[in-house]
Amino acid sequence: MPLNLPDRLPAIELLKEENIFVIDNSRATQQDIRPLRIVILNLMPLKITTETDLIRLLSNTPLQVEITFMKMKSHTSKNTPVEHMQAFYTDFDQIRGQKYDGLIITGAPVEQMEFEEVNYWQEITEIFDWSRTHVTSTFYICWAAQAGLYYHYGVPKYPLDKKMFGVFEHTPLDPLLPIFRGFDDVFYVPHSRHTEIRKEDILKNPEVTLLSESEDSGVYMAMARNGREFFVTGHSEYSPFTLDTEYRRDLDKGLPIDMPQNYYKHNNPAEGPLVRWRGHANLLFSNWLNYYVYQETPFNINDIK
Repeated sequence: MPLNLPDRLPAIELLKEENIFVIDNSRATQQDIRPLRIVILNLMPLKITTETDLIRLLSNTPLQVEITFMKMKSHTSKNTPVEHMQAFYTDFDQIRGQKYDGLIITGAPVEQMEFEEVNYWQEITEIFDWSRTHVTSTFYICWAAQAGLYYHYGVPKYPLDKKMFGVFEHTPLDPLLPIFRGFDDVFYVPHSRHTEIRKEDILKNPEVTLLSESEDSGVYMAMARNGREFFVTGHSEYSPFTLDTEYRRDLDKGLPIDMPQNYYKHNNPAEGPLVRWRGHANLLFSNWLNYYVYQETPFNINDIK
């Protein structure tokens, strides 16, 4: 997919080195195509890393995609240079009058707090409401998935005895759904979280459909409003060394952390990760873009209802 990205975004050069096809604004304006407009609300601390991870996956279909990065006005990032945020991110107030084909909301390092205690809870719930009238399909990841399910459908989250950390085996519950086209009977997903949502809470809500689960890591994916909302508890977008970085960071801080499960070759950190989620990750994002965004969004973006 030719991705239309802001000029000088660091991810452009990083991904060109991986042979990912990206174009900047200057070239994109010369193509007579109505690109899909995707806005990414990036709540992760390491913004540039998350940008690169998501762009890598959004590059895997023949559609042109125009990316906009959004940040919370009510929260200041402490781990990304101010200059980067000013150059490449926009506040919700600046785009609330616009419409988008897709919205991705990332995870956030606030999952052990009550939702209402998060300092940007009021602002993000405004975005949740806005997405229902201004976006064709919204893709919630990790904490955002828990927050979206809680806000829209009253599904609670629960603390885990210890961190769900590693790469786990999952199965699709309805393999014929377009979101699972091309999937194997079993696929793998990285998880890194301290809380969970439970199957019984999903099943008793008729507005939400459970799509995938794991015997080890529990609920993985749910859907609502016929695909206009996806809630994904894992991190399919993670690069090969993200879990390794998290593990070594927590060890260095003296935090209680187990080695990520099913991640290192022969369970030996010295041998590096065994990457087995990349194929599923690419299919997940390309299926979402194709079947639930491109195939469903109106040509005139202002007709989104």
